[in-house]
Amino acid sequence: MNDTSQISQSDDCQISPRWKINDSIQNTQSSECKNQLKPSGSEALPEGIITKTSNLEMRPLWEPIADNPPLIRKEEKSKPAVNLLAIAVGIKQKQIVNQIIEKFPANDFVVMLFHYDGVVDEWSDFGWSSRVIHVSAKNQTKWWFAKRFLHPDIVAEYDYIFLWDEDLGVKNFHPGRYLSIVEDEGFEISQPALDPTKSRVHHQITARRRQSRVHRRIYKFKGSERCDDNSTAPPCIGWVEMMAPVFSREAWQCAWYLIQNDLIYLWGLDLKLGYCAQGDRTKNVGVVDSEYIVHLALPTLGISNRNKSSPDHFSQAKHLSDSDALESSVLHHVNNRIAVRRQSYIEMKIFEDRWNDAVKEDKCWVDPYQQPPEPKKRQC
Repeated sequence: MNDTSQISQSDDCQISPRWKINDSIQNTQSSECKNQLKPSGSEALPEGIITKTSNLEMRPLWEPIADNPPLIRKEEKSKPAVNLLAIAVGIKQKQIVNQIIEKFPANDFVVMLFHYDGVVDEWSDFGWSSRVIHVSAKNQTKWWFAKRFLHPDIVAEYDYIFLWDEDLGVKNFHPGRYLSIVEDEGFEISQPALDPTKSRVHHQITARRRQSRVHRRIYKFKGSERCDDNSTAPPCIGWVEMMAPVFSREAWQCAWYLIQNDLIYLWGLDLKLGYCAQGDRTKNVGVVDSEYIVHLALPTLGISNRNKSSPDHFSQAKHLSDSDALESSVLHHVNNRIAVRRQSYIEMKIFEDRWNDAVKEDKCWVDPYQQPPEPKKRQC
């Protein structure tokens, strides 16, 4: 009885050919799926339904949606904008911002305005206002907005990201020609040069050179920081200033991670942007001289509502033919500017300390731009 029972149980426990086939399929799937990398949190979803990126294109509330997009002829599809212009704005610079946006073709640029004064409705009298993305948060900086609303997955479809201040004169700037030069030169991070006769120039490398198309370095033979042909680091080469930077998609994917959540001025970040240049910063970072702007350097951050601007501020700007004359619009009583400047220096020191700590702690990271130690002075 026991032998018969064991034989019967053995027959019952035999694996059917059907299960063997399923096991074989599962083993094959297991080996294939090891190479399938899904975004964190999406593991429970089938691969084909996962949408990894987005964009800032606005969609109509009603419109037929194609069930099979690949069948749509290319000529029937509207061409999406391929670049992004993002500006931190306040209503007092309304006319200057209008001149900037009018320069950027709607077919080639999505525009996003960061309203740091909370005023949005008063921009609606411009024809372009309805196609612009408006984001409002009072008393926040361009970098605060960028960290929260320009995640690389959101702007992944755009070839270039212009992250500009509002106080820029663009009479001698053409975005199309600028990007043509940037692509030809291989710039991953760039900026238009500043007209030194009409701009407040803080750093020599940003000043326009006449009869020049672009430049990557400066020469300085006096003072503590000297720059020559052997210089390989900022401020001599490999960096741009932060009022009008232009990033390639790949460079922005890196730069976004460099922006700190709690540091809103980010002084000092410009000195490290070369690490995001997708290669040699001495070649891939530069200033475009032939397409240049004016930096009006208007004090905006730290100005309270009770401060009075020139009573003829808007009427002047409305009748000006070019942005150069906008320097005449002056804010008379500036409040909290000293506090803003002090905080900027504090944040620069914090950022520098964080960078140095990160370099020490990451044993796997190799600095591609490590400078040789300075020779020790001989003591007599």
